[in-house]
Amino acid sequence: MRDTRESRLLLVLLIAIAFALITVDIRGGEESPVDGARRAAATVFGPVQNSVAGAVDPVGNAIAAVRDSGDRHSRISALERENAALKAKLGSDDRNRSRVRQLDKMLKKAGAGQYAIKGAEVIAIGAAQGFSWTVTIDAGAGDGITRDMTVLNGDGLVGRVTTVGPTTSTVLLASDPGFTVGTRMEGNDELGFATGRGDRNLAVQMLNGKAKVKKGDRMVTFGSQADKPFVPGVPLGEVVRVDPSGGDLTRTVYVKPYVSFTQLDVVGVVVEAPRKDPRDKVLPEPTKPKPTPTVTVTVSPPGEAPADGYEQE
Repeated sequence: MRDTRESRLLLVLLIAIAFALITVDIRGGEESPVDGARRAAATVFGPVQNSVAGAVDPVGNAIAAVRDSGDRHSRISALERENAALKAKLGSDDRNRSRVRQLDKMLKKAGAGQYAIKGAEVIAIGAAQGFSWTVTIDAGAGDGITRDMTVLNGDGLVGRVTTVGPTTSTVLLASDPGFTVGTRMEGNDELGFATGRGDRNLAVQMLNGKAKVKKGDRMVTFGSQADKPFVPGVPLGEVVRVDPSGGDLTRTVYVKPYVSFTQLDVVGVVVEAPRKDPRDKVLPEPTKPKPTPTVTVTVSPPGEAPADGYEQE
């Protein structure tokens, strides 16, 4: 349509008619005279609107999906956090089960030796009081711990208490070069003194230079006067090497300790010594050697094939 005077007048007329119809429709309410026309228009244009809506809905859904993707991402992140927490909990449970096993083993040792012990956890390692091989435990004076008490675990001798605080204590490990404990050999009761050598095996100076010692012999603590710092009968370790006596008054042997000093967790402080020396009762059961399998060899007479079908060379 050209922009002429007549077209402008027509446009103004149509706008006026539209406003008039809107006014009549509003004033008429539900009985509006144009209601029929509106229903007819809906009948004609409804299918077209549905088609357009059907074409537009996927786009709308996509927009909604983009809008909701943040919420889904948050839910996934929450699930990942829950899974991580669950794994951490399972790991913690595994550690707790390990501690229960350690504690059970230690209590059996204490029961065999009739030691009254206070269980504790190793909470720190290092040179707490100027010593090079020490650990800190979470038991102190408030738990009845005093200086020079024996410390053990489910495997054997750990060390002795050197410093006591209100809630913690320092334990000098048997592996420390400044550590010395009296020893007694299983069976023949030969006495000696064990000295720590860091991450190497303990060196035991036997008082009898002619003592019969062999690899695999086992030792326990001899004990101290008034049971401090050491109670008797705590497993120490097994002989792994014996130096020749050479006619000396003493003899040196090397003992692999039962305790792994780099893997300490649950320990027990002996707060009351046994009334009677347990001797060798606390030692672990000796490991039985595995039986050697018997091999049967069948030799066939000359000229005959072996039973397995192969010819002899």
